Amino acid sequence: MNVQTQLGMRIKYLRKEAKMSQLDLALEANINRNYISDLEKGRRNPTLVILNKIAVALNIDLSTLLKGIQ
Repeated sequence: MNVQTQLGMRIKYLRKEAKMSQLDLALEANINRNYISDLEKGRRNPTLVILNKIAVALNIDLSTLLKGIQ
């Protein structure tokens, strides 16, 4: 499994743990909802800035967001 797919699965898992919809996460992180969807499907290669926005929106640190991704 490639890193983008692993990241997408991790974002989706953490989003659901936070009981957030894709729209909730998109609004909180100030990112387009379609971009969130593409990330979760492993179709995007996000920048560090985008990953940080997602981590802040999920109220976690960046290392927690990336935990377990190889």
